[in-house]
Formats: sequence, structure tokens, C-alpha cells
Amino acid sequence: MAEALIRGVLDAGLVPANRIVATDVRPERREQLERDLGIGTEADNRAALPFGRLVFLTVKPQDVPSVLGEIGPATELDQLVVSIAAGVPLARIQSALARPTPVIRVMPNTPALVRQGMAVLALGPHADEDDEALVLRIFNAVGRAITLPEAQLDAVTALSGSGPAFVCMMVESLIDGGVRVGLPRDVATVLAIQTTLGTAEMLARTGEHPARMKDMVTSPGGTAITGVHALERGGFRAACIEAIVVATERSRELGR
Repeated sequence: MAEALIRGVLDAGLVPANRIVATDVRPERREQLERDLGIGTEADNRAALPFGRLVFLTVKPQDVPSVLGEIGPATELDQLVVSIAAGVPLARIQSALARPTPVIRVMPNTPALVRQGMAVLALGPHADEDDEALVLRIFNAVGRAITLPEAQLDAVTALSGSGPAFVCMMVESLIDGGVRVGLPRDVATVLAIQTTLGTAEMLARTGEHPARMKDMVTSPGGTAITGVHALERGGFRAACIEAIVVATERSRELGR
């Protein structure tokens, strides 16, 4: 995710490469980032801290305490800490900082890798509108971004954060269905992916309710309504809703 953000920022011309410093404990990873992106790198988190105003925490949730232990005492009031660590609340990050440094928590998702991500921001108590606008610009460079209260981020994590896994399962099932009725797997794959992509694009461009778009395809007594009936018998919609509910509950558990 960190590399996707860097590429998006560079492609959008928001920041020159010589103003970005990334940290990683692996020398080969640092060499690869320097070679491919033209940015600077450091092995030590604290050594990288003075290089910029924005400080991104793009580590796994379990690594956040150790990273904050390194940089927390050294962050400055004019810096902005942006965390994409899933399930780590703003209060936990803020309490590890020695100063009332602005903090913004972000829940992005993996389609940011292809500039089609969805990110949701939650502002800490010291973050202002300028901080929000800056972080929105960054995440809009790799997709779309909006701001919500932190209380809704567990639901966001379930829907857009975990959602790509659910969509991939649906696409995989469509492909297997095509194979079951005689299509070569490569053909079924192209059909399933393009159908998913095209349908999502239609919904995004038209703003139509999904139910209306579904009704446009389901002619009386036709193939689509027969398939919809089969999905309803299998509990398709209920299963999708339940996936979001249990994923939200799990996100809350991880944040405690």
C-alpha cells in the first residue's frame, strides 16, 4: 500500500521524488524503492522523521506500538501523522505522541494499486481542514477519498477494506460457473472480469440504484431472472450482508 501511495503521489505530481523518504529494515527493499521510484530511504524510522511534514504509518497493526515508540517522542507540532493501520484507533496513536501533533486515520483498500482505491479519513482532535484537504488530495490521486467520523471506520473496514476479497470470490464463482457450462477458463475469466468492471462503471457514472440496473437486465421469463431466483434461493444477498456484519464486528474486536 505504501508503494501504491508513493506511485500515485508521484504520478499526480503532488510531490517530487526527492521530497519522499521511506523506511524499511530490508536493504534489498530499500534498494528496490530507490531504483524504481527515485525516492530516498532509511533503515531507521527516527532518522527519516525530520525529512518531511507528513509522516505515514503504513505498517501492520501489531507493529504500530514499536514504531510509535521510536517516533512518538520526536514528532513535531507542524508534522501530520497519517495512519493506515487497520483497527488502531486515533486515541491510541495520539497518546503515543509527545506533542499534540495532528493525526488522521485512513482506511484505504487494495485497488489503490491500480488507481481505483476507496479511502475513508477520520480526523484526530488536532487535525484541521487544511490537514484534511492535503490527505484527501493524496488519496484521491489513487482513487476516491471521503471523510467520516471515526466511529464508522469499523463498518468501512468491513465494506470497502475487506470488500475486494468478497468481490473476488463473486468473480471467481462466475468464472467457475462459466467453466461448468462449457466455456474455456480463460474465456470465462475475461467475461466475468469485464462484466464486473463494466457494471461497476455503469453504476458509478449513472448514479442509478443497483436494483434499477438489475431490473433493466431481468426481462420477464428470461435467463437473468432465472439466475436471480437461484441466487435468492441460495441466500446470496443475506450472505453478503452477513459478511459485512461479521467483518465489522471483527474490526471492533481488533481495535480493543
